[in-house]
Amino acid sequence: MSKLRYLRHTLAPTAGLMLGTMSAFAADPAPATDKIVVIAVKQPYRGDTDLKDMPQSIRTLSADLLADVGVIKLDDALDLASSVARQNTFGGMWDSFAIRGFAGDENVPSGYLVNGFNAGRGFSGKRDASNIESIEVLKGPGSALYGRSEPGGTINLVTKKPRFTREGSVDFSVGSFSTYRFSGDYTGPINDAVAFRVNGAYENAKGFRDTGVKNEKTALSPSFLARLSQTTTLSYELEAVDQKGAFDRGVTAVNGKLGLIPQSRFLGEPADGPSHVKATGHQFVLQHELNDDWAILAGLGYRDSTFVGNQTNQRLLGGLQADGFTMNRERRYVDYATKDTVARAELTGKFSTGNFTNHVLLGVDADEFKYDKYQLRVRPGNLAYAINIFAPVYRTNLPAFTTVIFDSLETQRATGVYAQDQIDLTANWKALAGVRFDRFHQDILNRANNTTTKQDPTATSPRLGLVYEVSKTVTVYTSASTGFRPNSGANFANVAFEPEKSRSAEIGVKAESADHKLSGTVAAYKTRKTNITTADPVNAGYSIAAGEAESQGLEVDASGELMKDVRVAFSYAYTDAKITKNAVDVNGLGGAIHAGDPLLNIPKTSANLLLIHNFSSGGAAYDIGAGIGYVGSRLGETGFTSFRLPAYPLVKLIGSYSPSKKLKYTLEIENLLNKDYWPSSYGREWVAPGTPRAITAKALYKF
Repeated sequence: MSKLRYLRHTLAPTAGLMLGTMSAFAADPAPATDKIVVIAVKQPYRGDTDLKDMPQSIRTLSADLLADVGVIKLDDALDLASSVARQNTFGGMWDSFAIRGFAGDENVPSGYLVNGFNAGRGFSGKRDASNIESIEVLKGPGSALYGRSEPGGTINLVTKKPRFTREGSVDFSVGSFSTYRFSGDYTGPINDAVAFRVNGAYENAKGFRDTGVKNEKTALSPSFLARLSQTTTLSYELEAVDQKGAFDRGVTAVNGKLGLIPQSRFLGEPADGPSHVKATGHQFVLQHELNDDWAILAGLGYRDSTFVGNQTNQRLLGGLQADGFTMNRERRYVDYATKDTVARAELTGKFSTGNFTNHVLLGVDADEFKYDKYQLRVRPGNLAYAINIFAPVYRTNLPAFTTVIFDSLETQRATGVYAQDQIDLTANWKALAGVRFDRFHQDILNRANNTTTKQDPTATSPRLGLVYEVSKTVTVYTSASTGFRPNSGANFANVAFEPEKSRSAEIGVKAESADHKLSGTVAAYKTRKTNITTADPVNAGYSIAAGEAESQGLEVDASGELMKDVRVAFSYAYTDAKITKNAVDVNGLGGAIHAGDPLLNIPKTSANLLLIHNFSSGGAAYDIGAGIGYVGSRLGETGFTSFRLPAYPLVKLIGSYSPSKKLKYTLEIENLLNKDYWPSSYGREWVAPGTPRAITAKALYKF
């Protein structure tokens, strides 16, 4: 393993240093010794605090790990982290996940950060990995800094940064189900003060589903970095995404039993054509070193997205008729648009007070999110739009839309102020105290009835933590915090829902080998959340913010060099996530929710193990690897505990051959055992099928 590869592999998980971020501050091309001189490293919402010194479980998926696994999608990457479970993907149009049992509103995409900026809101499609350098899974209570987040955790994507050394690569792959993909990445200096980078990907796939609709995606990400002075940098990144594909609600469980129809069976209408997602994002970041101890970071992000298309769905609540093969359906047209603007500034630094060293972070952020929602629907009567799920006959004459379901504009504005002080009490003890204050404004205009709903809640989110360094390689920590997340919508009386509130506590151990090549975390936690929206038991068709749930569990994450030329990545999670107060399903499936019922799509047990062995022979380099993932049984429909998605293992094989440093050939086999599996579900009628065995061959050329 080269020194550069070792640096990327070991520092990222243990010290919070991302190579992409390093390059923004690195001196010009590294000398022959492969030594990189880092002038400064500042992480948004973190400052200069090392990950090992933070009282929080943080799983970093490094660039090398993502490359080893051949990750091209965000959800595939998150499978490598403990306590992350797949959720409803809205017909395959977005990313959705739960961390430590909590998923938030399953009717919108899961939120995540890109370089510390909110970027997951809106309709940006399935996130492509072509411009991702590394992924941070920030687990546990995060509202004390990030604000308006789920108590289970937050995902932060660190993008690839421009470098002042010229390098590039092209990658072409072909695989099962007529899948073709091309990606490219190139970076270098424009002059002594400005560097650029451009990367992107194009993918075209038929897929394993019988949709008759081609899936196509283009992602492009140019970026620039300017060294304005020895202490100041300004960066700009653009992200453009264009995604087309069939809106696909998956397969149906017949009388609660899965597997009676093939995984490929499409129950929509190919004549609806592809749904179309377009998104464009801009991000500016200014970093200035005031002196050796203090720095300022300021940034501005803007993202707009649209989601337009026709879609035919299986009807929920009695869609499948008594004969067991006739499925009633409905047709919808959606036209959604979002605009998301985020600004942030923070001051980080350290100072001494007596024998204590204070690592201080002070910040302010503000955002505005606009969600324009328009949806039409038609529900033909007398089974006029039904389909035989065992012998489907698709149509060319589709019913016209008759009803406006949504015609609304929601505007959210929020400002937050946060402060944190991590104090070195002694050489071994560190204490953290932080607090965040948020003011949130929500304005929902319902154009259908010309009514407006407003709310202006505020929230204060404190955070406390303690870290004890047992030795140079082992630390023990504990932390506790409160948090909040605004709810969207209003009750029967047209009063906006109160925000969700949460309380979290965590204890854990972080350890690394003496040579820093292997690191890991073991954590135990408990989180309780209130004001979850549930169905109004008195006023049919309305909701109230009265639900309660809790999650507690144990998780293990480890990665690094297990032995010479053998790399490992391991994760395990036990998650006990359940309802703690009787309620009614807010999604209208009609089921009663009882205290003790598990949360949707959350397995009690999950694990993932990946081993990669690299060796050389005859002047060529080889990688041979295998991975196995396991996901336990999960609840498949809220309110009906008898319907569960079965547990499943997935086996993966990876092999690569590099005849030179510039050329690499790779062969990957996913789902080697060709298992039928179902990763997530919305209800018995809408169950997402897993991909059958898939083989992919890749060729990578570096220049």
